[in-house]
Parts: sequence; C-alpha cells; structure tokens
Amino acid sequence: MTTKSDAVPKTAPRTRGRNVLAVASGKGGVGKTWFSITLTHAMVLEGHNALLFDGDLGLANIDIQLGLMPKHDLGGVISGRISLKDAITHFPDGGFDIIAGRSGSGSLANLPASRLQALSDDLLQTGKSYDKVLIDLGAGVDQGVRQMTGLANTVIVITNGDPTSLTDAYAFIKITHMARPKTDIRVVINMAKDKKEGQAIYNKLLKACEGFLKISPPLLGVIRADARVSECIRNQTPLLTRHPNCDAARDIEAIAQTLLDEE
Repeated sequence: MTTKSDAVPKTAPRTRGRNVLAVASGKGGVGKTWFSITLTHAMVLEGHNALLFDGDLGLANIDIQLGLMPKHDLGGVISGRISLKDAITHFPDGGFDIIAGRSGSGSLANLPASRLQALSDDLLQTGKSYDKVLIDLGAGVDQGVRQMTGLANTVIVITNGDPTSLTDAYAFIKITHMARPKTDIRVVINMAKDKKEGQAIYNKLLKACEGFLKISPPLLGVIRADARVSECIRNQTPLLTRHPNCDAARDIEAIAQTLLDEE
C-alpha cells in the first residue's frame, strides 16, 4: 500500500483534548458518520455526557442521519454570525449534543489558517463541558482534517474489506503518524461477515503498517454486517434506539466499553 507522496510535513504540536476522540476513514462510504453517531450514543448510555462535532463541511450529514433540522450550524460559526456554543443542538432521542456542519459549504481546508485554528481552540474550550467529544472527520487528509485530527487524544480509523478502503485507511494512518508520531491510533473494521473475517481484514492493514511504518495500531473492534443498520439510516433513527440488541449494536457497545474502561 502506498500513498501519492512520501513528503508529509510534520505538524507543530498543539493542545489535545484528553476527552476528544476523532473518527476518520480516509475514504467515504465505510460507515464513518453512522459509527460516530452510534459510538456517541453508546457512551451516553454508559452515563457520559457527550458532544458530537460534524467536521465534514463538504458532505456534512450527521443532522440528516438523525432527522434533525438544526436552527444553527457550523456555517454560521465560520461566517462569524454565531459562536460555537450557539451552534449546539441537543438530540433528545440519543441524549447527546451535536454541532452540525453545512453540507456543500466547502471543506475546512478552505478556511484561512488563523480561522481554522480559532475554530479548533473554540472546540477544545467548548468540549471542557463534556465527558466526551467526538469529531466526525471529513474524508481525505486535507489540512482541515489534519488540524482536527490533532485535537484528539485518540484517533479511530474505520475501514472495511474493500481494497480501496484499506489503501486509504493506510494512507491516513501514514500521514497522521508522520505528522504526529505519538498519536494514539486505533482501527475499527466495519461490515465484516463475522469476527474472523474482521480480524483477517485488520491483519492486512496491520501488515502494511508494520512493514512500512514500523507501527502496530491496535484493533479496537470489529462490527459485523447487519441489515438493521441501513434500515435505521433510512428511517433516521439511532441503531441503539431501534435495535439495541442486534449484532452491530453489541459490537459498538463493546468498543465504547473498551474505550471507557481504559479511563
């Protein structure tokens, strides 16, 4: 697995939020936003108050998946019309707060560096009011994605068995590691036939990471393929509300428990 360029600039160290998790994929279409929503919900069910931040301005869809119509979104924050706190919308069915993006408004990479840094600082400050802050990163590895990644204490890379998904996940891990070598990177395999297949998919990614990067990002969990996931997305209803006992729900609950137990 290779990336287009090996010349990855190191990013200057910045303050990280001890309670901040970032969810990345490198490639779209692997269930990143659904996973971010469901992991946030699982942590709330374990007694933690949480904020979910939609860091994908170009294809923002957290509010769509939840069936919400927020009065304010990140677009208003970036334009300077409202503060980040004013953009918070509560999702009562899940018991957590979200900051919605604005689909089609362009990526965070288009923001001036000073504005992007101010937004990052605001998010860390706002996040102090929560036990957990989850950032649903945009796909790819542009400057905005890298900036938001740098805020997180732990970065979760979600992928599946598709070769392009694995290649892009490796590319994200490589660029993140080269920019910030001490980043805590974990891997989640989504839509696996079973746990055995998920482990085999992970082993392919691990082999590339160990062979070329000399790192071994651990497997955080495997989420089994479950038809009820797409049903919940179509119905704009959280999986843990509609089908709390299905395989995928239990798999994400196990991932949440692993993360929380480490505290």
